[in-house]
This record gives sequence, structure tokens and C-alpha cells, in this order.
Amino acid sequence: FCYAGYNLFHIYTEYKKGTDEYNSITQMAVTERDPDGEAAGPEAGSELKAPMDIDFASLKSVNNDVVGWIYVEAVPDINYPIVHGKDNETYLHRTYEKNYNFAGTIFVDYENKGDFSDCNTIVYGHNMKNGSMFAQLKKFTQDEETYKKSKYFWIFTPEKNYRYEIISAYTTAVNSDTYTLFKGPGQEFVDYMNKIVSYSDVKTTPGELGVDDKIVTLSTCTGNESTRYVVQGK
Repeated sequence: FCYAGYNLFHIYTEYKKGTDEYNSITQMAVTERDPDGEAAGPEAGSELKAPMDIDFASLKSVNNDVVGWIYVEAVPDINYPIVHGKDNETYLHRTYEKNYNFAGTIFVDYENKGDFSDCNTIVYGHNMKNGSMFAQLKKFTQDEETYKKSKYFWIFTPEKNYRYEIISAYTTAVNSDTYTLFKGPGQEFVDYMNKIVSYSDVKTTPGELGVDDKIVTLSTCTGNESTRYVVQGK
């Protein structure tokens, strides 16, 4: 009983340390905009406005591996910095401040360029039991109202802000073609996009897909070592 109690306390403190650190980083780097003070987008006759401003100078002062910040409109708790390391191991269990913690950090696959210019950029995050990191992505298939609430997620970078439209959400094998990286745009990439839309467990409305599109694949674990859960946006 004492041993189990100790383990539970250790797990709780690990979760709390990770959550506290990311809350502190968010307070330092994120300034939310007033949605009522700006037009909603092009349909309102103006340029699309990002929902927040990110202070990348402050973020870089803590960790120079930062390449972006992700925010998912339908599940706003997904609101984290993104890093790009020299491998896919460093940030599995290292926080943004590089402290050991099983929450890790949201990170871009090391084989991607890191500036979201690739045809398919893969972004990894843990599926934490306390609902943090990428745990809430699964809401897109658990509750159809999530997609109806908003089909967009944002990735902010030091150079540009990108809004991605979700075109697919599903469970896939760890070695599936979902994780294909492309040397450049072409018919193979267009075929890939049409294929991943067909995989989706959520009915999406992606419209016409073309070689100029860019895909971001948000990937997290499922509790089954042979599968992953992904949400993909263009």
C-alpha cells in the first residue's frame, strides 16, 4: 500500500511539474487577441487575423530549439510551444525547459525541415492521462461536435502564422503511409492527400486538394504500441 501510494504521489507530482511549467511559459509568451475587436476573417472583408500573438524572443531565450507554437481552436487546451531537435528522442521526456518529465515537449520530426515548408510536416506529442499535451486530439473522433465547433488549428512561427484546416482524423499503424515524407510536391503527394481523407473517421470537407497544399500531421500515442492517433490539416 505504501509503495503504491508513493508511486501515485510521484505520478501526480510529475504531472503537476509539467503542467505548471507549460502554464508559466504560456503566461510569458502568449497574448490573446480580443475576438470581438477584429474581423473574423476574409469573409468579413479583411485579412484573416490570428487569435493570439507569440513572443518568440522570450521563447528563444529559454530554448533556442523553438520553431513554432500550436493552438487548436476546438480544444484550446492544446496551446504549446513546438521544438525541432536533432533526433526524435531528446524531447520525448524533456520539457521545453529541458527538465526530465514524461510529458515531454511537442516536437517536429527531425527529418522535417522544421519551418513547416515540407509537403508533410509531422508533429509529435504525448497522450497524457491528465488531458495535457496531445491527449485531447482524440475528441475529434470521440465527439462529432468537436469538429463542428471548429475545423482549424494554428501554427505560429517567428516568420509567419499558418491556419490549417483539419481534413482527416483517425487511428493508424505506427509504420503506415501516413508518416510518408516527400522530397517535393507532385502527383504522388496529391494522391497521398486524397488517401488520408479517405482514412478519416470524421466526415470532413477538404475541398479540392492540390500540389501547393501543405500538410501538418499531429501524431500521438493510443495506449497500443502498434498504433497512433493522428489529426491532419492542410
